Amino acid sequence: MTTQETIDLFDKHVIANYGRLPRVIVKGEGCYLYDADGNKILDMFPGWAVSAIGHCHPKVVEALRKQAGELLHIDNTFYSEPQGKLAKLLSERAFGGKCFFCNSGAEANEAALKLARLHTSEEKYKFITAEGSFHGRTFATLTATAQPKHHQGLLPLLPGFVYVPFNDVDALESAFSEEVAAVMVEPIQGEGGINLGDAEYLEAIRRLCDENGAVLIFDEVTTGIGRTGKWFAYQHYDVEPDILTMAKALGGGTAIGAMMAREEVAASLVPGKHATTFGGNALVCAAAVAAIEAIEEENLLENADRLGRYTMDKLQQLKQKHSVIESVRGAGLMIGVQLSSSGAEIVDKCLENGLRINCTQGTVLRFMAPMIATENQIDQAVDILDGVLSGNE
Repeated sequence: MTTQETIDLFDKHVIANYGRLPRVIVKGEGCYLYDADGNKILDMFPGWAVSAIGHCHPKVVEALRKQAGELLHIDNTFYSEPQGKLAKLLSERAFGGKCFFCNSGAEANEAALKLARLHTSEEKYKFITAEGSFHGRTFATLTATAQPKHHQGLLPLLPGFVYVPFNDVDALESAFSEEVAAVMVEPIQGEGGINLGDAEYLEAIRRLCDENGAVLIFDEVTTGIGRTGKWFAYQHYDVEPDILTMAKALGGGTAIGAMMAREEVAASLVPGKHATTFGGNALVCAAAVAAIEAIEEENLLENADRLGRYTMDKLQQLKQKHSVIESVRGAGLMIGVQLSSSGAEIVDKCLENGLRINCTQGTVLRFMAPMIATENQIDQAVDILDGVLSGNE
């Protein structure tokens, strides 16, 4: 099929709830995408941060092929080896908690909110989240997402959610009461613009939760599984959550989400209280195991840290050259370039020149390179952005 034939197929049969780029992607390999017209694209925002170890990593592909010939899916009234193995790997790389598996980040956050209510007393029904956050698009996680633009047309939302400014300890303290069941927060806001949590702020959340019998939930759907140079972003801070959620990079490109909870908290999720038909199926768990093993075998945590610092340095140099760049911020390979004007046209022109990046909040360019990327590929990406910015001046 031609590019236009595929686009026509979508126009006729697929709901238009995405603003799609006029490209038909036919192959992904490592840090590159290939479209139906033969164009090669350097992907610095792979799969919306899903393909963190690159597209079609050989170890993940092989695990999928092997598992597909043995067992694709079994309902969760049985045990399966891949799910148990994955839970062990995750627990050992976090805080020793127990896991619940689902299919997406939104589902993981939904499960976390329910578990917080189940674990605390009945009078605790409120949740505190941060302005600029993004937690998902189910009704509960959409309500938790403290961005009014996502709420338009869907009001009224669920009761009990309280929003406070990100990194504002005083506002956080004022919002607390005996009715608060949990605080849900991203250690680094992704869709909100790559905003890093202050250590003082995250420590205050932990303290206030402990003092008020509330649960601390870290949403690491984007930051988890090595993106910031550690397995989880909370490990950059002296703060440990009660519940941790993850997705995106976890499956090496396959659809999986997970919630991990401290053992005493996890005990409140008993049979009949929450479930998912496809969660933790053998196929995606085998892929996730392979992804974790690849990260360790190829020293990708170290590469994410080293390459992140290299990318930040290159972008800081670009800032000195182009006044439209106000600041560069991030951790590991989760980097935001703050512009003084709209970034949408810049993203489009970068794609025309063979580079895929993203713009969020209108003025923040997101660089979230695969953990397998090289300095040469970062140089290519920055050079393309440099050329686009020069052409816009």
